Amino acid sequence: MENNKPTINQSHEQQIWNKSELWTLSLRDLFYKYVRFLPLFILSVAFALLIAYVYLRYSTPTYSVNGTMLIKSEQQRGGSRSDKFEDILGNNKSQNIQSEIEVLKSLPLMKRVVDSLNLQFSYNAIGKIRTVNIYKQGPFLIQAFKINDSSIRFSLKVKFLNDQQFKLNEEKNTFKIGEVFTNQYGTFRLVRNPQVPMGKDYTVDWQPTDAAASGFIGALQITPKTQGTGILNVTMVSTNSQLGADVVNKLMYQYGIFSVEQNQKSSDQILDFISGQLAKYRHIRDSFQTDLLRYKLETSLIDVETQTGNYFGSISVTDKFVNDQTISLGIAETLSDYLKDKKNEFSKLVVPSSLGLTDLALNNMVGEYNKLQFDRQDLLNANVPVTNPVVVEITQKIEKMRGSIMEVLRTIKSTIAKGIDHTRGISDVNVQQLKELPKKEKGELDIKQGLETYLGLIKILEEKQVETSIARASTLANSDVISDAVPTSVPVKPNRKAIRILAILLGLGLPAMFIFVGEILNDKVSTRFDIEKITPVPILGEIGHSYSDQTLVVNKTTRSMVAEQFRIIRSNLQYILNQQKKSVILVTSSFSGEGKSYVSTNMGAVLALAGRKTVMLEFDIRKPKMLSGLGIPKGPGISNFLVGKADLADLVKPVPDHENLFVIGCGPIPPNPAELLLDPRVEEMFTWLKENFDIVLVDTAPVGMVSDAMTLSKFADCTLYLVRQGHTFKKQIALIDEFYQDNKLPKVSIIINDVKVKAGYGYYGYGRYGYGYGYGYGSYYEEETPPANFLERITNFLDVRRFIPGFRKKSKKKK
Repeated sequence: MENNKPTINQSHEQQIWNKSELWTLSLRDLFYKYVRFLPLFILSVAFALLIAYVYLRYSTPTYSVNGTMLIKSEQQRGGSRSDKFEDILGNNKSQNIQSEIEVLKSLPLMKRVVDSLNLQFSYNAIGKIRTVNIYKQGPFLIQAFKINDSSIRFSLKVKFLNDQQFKLNEEKNTFKIGEVFTNQYGTFRLVRNPQVPMGKDYTVDWQPTDAAASGFIGALQITPKTQGTGILNVTMVSTNSQLGADVVNKLMYQYGIFSVEQNQKSSDQILDFISGQLAKYRHIRDSFQTDLLRYKLETSLIDVETQTGNYFGSISVTDKFVNDQTISLGIAETLSDYLKDKKNEFSKLVVPSSLGLTDLALNNMVGEYNKLQFDRQDLLNANVPVTNPVVVEITQKIEKMRGSIMEVLRTIKSTIAKGIDHTRGISDVNVQQLKELPKKEKGELDIKQGLETYLGLIKILEEKQVETSIARASTLANSDVISDAVPTSVPVKPNRKAIRILAILLGLGLPAMFIFVGEILNDKVSTRFDIEKITPVPILGEIGHSYSDQTLVVNKTTRSMVAEQFRIIRSNLQYILNQQKKSVILVTSSFSGEGKSYVSTNMGAVLALAGRKTVMLEFDIRKPKMLSGLGIPKGPGISNFLVGKADLADLVKPVPDHENLFVIGCGPIPPNPAELLLDPRVEEMFTWLKENFDIVLVDTAPVGMVSDAMTLSKFADCTLYLVRQGHTFKKQIALIDEFYQDNKLPKVSIIINDVKVKAGYGYYGYGRYGYGYGYGYGSYYEEETPPANFLERITNFLDVRRFIPGFRKKSKKKK
């Protein structure tokens, strides 16, 4: 089967025009939608204006008072701290205006204001409707001698019996002005203010200082008068103008005192810091000096240059001595080797002299040895035989002397070697000392550097100590008051004009908002436009809501609006099928309850009325409804054929009173519907049906829930996708668009089912082509009259569109 997209839609340009037409029509619909609620809007505006009147009549006026102050810079205050030490301690000399604003709005500063003005107590006169703050305007003041629990709020209700007597909190006891009284909250006394006439009922409220200060901070607003300057506007909003002015003025005054204290506190902190650091650095300086002395003693480091020269001289002397002794050791080795050689035992040559060896005994023995050699040689030269006793004696003496010389040479060599080793040891010590001298010098330099660093810091701190002491003695206030706050009699709230405008806007906006939100929160399809703005899938037509008790509403004689809508869909279907003689039409939806069986049944009937031999397949084998809707008893059906237990021709049943219309039921519901649809007999069934019928209408299970429709789609020529007004979710339109764009279903087109004309949707509402929606259809259709419920009767009665001339004519046509 071809999976081409249907061509019933207009060209791209025409689609764009239709979109713009929809928006234009929506504006018109918007008017009709909201104009019917005109009585509601009128009542809402009237009620809002009534509330505004009551609010303006009985609301407590609010006043705004303003004072101006200058935040001075460090130079303007005459400060002298201006070196890097300020940066080290974090005191930036340039004033941060925003920081000063936060200081002005801080709780500690406001607590000073509350304490100085005794604002823990607030006085109110009780009227019939509202209570008025009477700060400095009351007939009395209260003095607190003792408050039992200063962490809790309390209120005293004062009821005056006459100018001198009063009661508290509706108690029986009566007190006099000036009399000290005690109750559960503490000990108090009322003092009369003779300048103000006495009223009757008053309340005196007490709250902790923190709570009172927090309340005033909330009503305080501080802003720079001009960006880049230190001038601040201090504004307070209060129900009592005098109270606001006093708080603002006292706040500016307390800020000046506070800034002096803070600057002095800063100086005190600096002085404390300097004192602590000086003590610490002096201790470290003493430690460095002690370490330097000990280091010189331990390393014997006095004068590096002199000690370096001495070490080099000592090394030169020891090296010369080692060289001389090495030569002497070589001479001794030479003599020893000469005497050990047998060739030189009775040599005519004499034994060499000591060659610089200074040992006297060795020189005497060498001389004696040479004399014996000469004597023996003289005897041999005189032809005295070697065996002659004299020659033998001399020979023995020579041998004895040779041994003695060898022994002396060994002693000399040992002595020289030891001397060389000792001297080399001394030289090595000198070399090692010379090598360690730079390291010792570096250690000395490190200690001296640390000592010099702390000596410099001590000098800086001592200078800063003197400078800070001078600056503390000359501390000035951080601010100047430019203009004091003055009480005013013109309130800033309530703004009568703004309140009335707001009441009108709310009266109009709230009903509109509720109506609009109701539309926005509706996540189900309500209008054709809900579909068209999500997907380009063509809409084949709309089926209105039928009030008939019968499922099959299409027959030869019916002229109802719903029947005519099915006929229009039949006409539109020709452009989808391209005049095919044999067609298979698949009917599906996103989920159950969207009217597949209803539409399939009536589509089959309307196609049969056109002379097309039509068979309807109850292929929703999981939840079949077609036969029950037609009033045909159940029996063997599709499932029997697919399992090979029935012949297809025997399963076809004619629909009573409808020519060319047949139906094949589902049969018993199988346990494996999805697998059953994969049987080769399904293809055999569709082949037979196309040979014997012109139209095969397949009522399948919802494609959004199971895969049956996807399995059967390969046998279909087109797909009718059901969307039910008020039932199908808007997000499910995206699923239809996916099937359309990816060609997962053949030639998808949409039928909108169960369309109801909603009040306020005007002529367009639901259905671009009218279909009796708003145009009036007179004698063209057999009109169905829905039962009117109580709410609809009320809505129709209040519908002011009845008074619009054009709308009234349309209504008459409908009648």
